[in-house]
Amino acid sequence: MKRIALLGATGSIGRQAIEVIDAHPELELVAATSGSRPIEGLAPLTQTGGDPTELLERAAPDVVLNAVVGFAGLVPTMWALENGVTLALANKESLVAAGELALAARARGCGRLIPVDSEHSALFQCALHGEPQSMVLTASGGPFRGLRADRLTSVTPEEALAHPTWSMGPKITIDSATLANKGLELIEAHFLFGVPYERIEVVIHPPSIVHGLVRFRDGAAIAHLGNPDMRVPISYALTYPERAATPVPPLELRTLEFHEPDLDTFRMLPLAREAGLRGGTYPCAYNAANEVAVQAFLEGRIGFLDIPAAVEDVLERVDGAPARDLPELVDADRRARDLVPVTS
Repeated sequence: MKRIALLGATGSIGRQAIEVIDAHPELELVAATSGSRPIEGLAPLTQTGGDPTELLERAAPDVVLNAVVGFAGLVPTMWALENGVTLALANKESLVAAGELALAARARGCGRLIPVDSEHSALFQCALHGEPQSMVLTASGGPFRGLRADRLTSVTPEEALAHPTWSMGPKITIDSATLANKGLELIEAHFLFGVPYERIEVVIHPPSIVHGLVRFRDGAAIAHLGNPDMRVPISYALTYPERAATPVPPLELRTLEFHEPDLDTFRMLPLAREAGLRGGTYPCAYNAANEVAVQAFLEGRIGFLDIPAAVEDVLERVDGAPARDLPELVDADRRARDLVPVTS
């Protein structure tokens, strides 16, 4: 029996995780949290809002599934890593922002870190077959694939939320439309797998069938293919090292297509690579500025192309000095948010 603590129970990942847990008698939901919606009765221990670490201490889980959205997921990520509890990580932003601090915490706690993002779950599984020479992240391209910048000046939040292949929450869906999500995943892959940025490629793959590909030094490559359904990586993370059955239908083979991303139009991807290469707290600033800008876009206060413009402006203005501890990282996050023009 595995004792599961689910953080972010009412979001897209959280709801699908509950479905996976309910389908497997060997998984027990012992604690659950949500950001604002009441969830009393969902698990023996529940909490709405606030710092979940005290709840985690009382729950003593075997696995923490962190499905919190944004920088708010950092604290439970660090708790699980420090305490050697297996972390099933769907909150990419905490690893992007914390980076070196998170890796140091994992080294101290000696716990297992299993990615839940479909792409990183795929790369994790492919990398089990040998040391990666390089990695390939795939992206659907979002709802605006193929459009030039002049066509994106007047798009609405409703149009940006119409993702062609995945059903996700609003923040990650907007990130997919700007390719910021792939930028965050690029930085996350660097820290998860220790692969240099220059050896991590991003390609546009509209059907979302190939979730990740790993190249090896012998010239061979291994790819992970499957229908786009988050219940697969969630199930894999919660039942690892086993591979449990899911209700997802088997993949039917079809023609696959890949394209280079349009880095001139979708600036969030090259900005993420730049932030990752600069290191320090630049990835933290990238994430913080993006969170503020995306919320402003969803509220109709800025345009779609103002998102990368705001992030680029913040990256030019922060000092990016490395954070020596968690309070310094939190301060770097706050300072970056304060610099985003839409906050004035």
